[in-house]
Amino acid sequence: MNDLPSLIFMGTPEFALPSLRELHAAGAPILLAVTQPDKPKGRGRKLVAPPVKVFAEAEGIPVYQPEKVKSAEAIERIAALNPACIVLAAYGQLLSAEILKVPTLGAVNVHASLLPKYRGPAPIHWAVIQGELETGVTTMLMDTGMDTGDILMQRQVPIEPTDTAGSLHDRLAQEGATLLVETLKLLQQGTLRPKAQDDSKATYAPMLAKEDGEIDWQEDAETICCRIRGLDPWPGGFTLWQGKRLKLFGCGSLPLSTQVEPGTVIAATDDGLQVSAGKGTVVIKTLQLEGRRPLPVADFLRGYSLQMETRFGE
Repeated sequence: MNDLPSLIFMGTPEFALPSLRELHAAGAPILLAVTQPDKPKGRGRKLVAPPVKVFAEAEGIPVYQPEKVKSAEAIERIAALNPACIVLAAYGQLLSAEILKVPTLGAVNVHASLLPKYRGPAPIHWAVIQGELETGVTTMLMDTGMDTGDILMQRQVPIEPTDTAGSLHDRLAQEGATLLVETLKLLQQGTLRPKAQDDSKATYAPMLAKEDGEIDWQEDAETICCRIRGLDPWPGGFTLWQGKRLKLFGCGSLPLSTQVEPGTVIAATDDGLQVSAGKGTVVIKTLQLEGRRPLPVADFLRGYSLQMETRFGE
């Protein structure tokens, strides 16, 4: 008998890829890969396949892309395959109770936080924004709620001072993949004991929009840096300069306090642009003007007239 159960994999973006790769490499019987429909992208609005579809087709795994996975047609197709398990990793749609009843071992989700903290669609971003020193990955048995099911396994992952949402995303995706394979093996053996979440300790990580990137210079420097790192690469922390959005990447904080208004440019050094905050000073390494490419501060200043004592955000 295979030490991994027969399964249907549901996932869409880059975060899901390591999980699908690890399952495939471990010889899991993957009956179907369910992913979101192709989306138009770029100026030409050309349809682009999600990463999970690209990998699955290359490996000969059947692909299914329903508009709504709760539809009668989708439920019928999934149930017809009689999987022992359904596995989710950043699929992008909630499953109905009808689908959750299909697999004999249940539906297992890989979530990028230490549940019950940071339930919701953007746990990686918010862990960095909130200045957490660690986060992790959780495998859980799904129910009809938003990340509320019983916990199967967890693994802690430290958040480094230089981590961005992007760098942390990549580490968590790989840790989640490794933990998923371990989880499914133990689930197949019948040795896992699910543990209910403590709802009193739950926090929520809502979806981010571009507007969430605007920096409030009245906040202290460390808080601003956590926000910039947590919004990198998307949606990107930004401030207003000459009526345009100026995105900010690569930051550090200094305890240096000044008498000038928060948001004021006070110096430009080889280490970056120094901007006063409500408390302390923020050092920005890379700037990207709206519609332009990102530039190191030294290169940016050679191309644009950004004066000292300029006040951002006005």
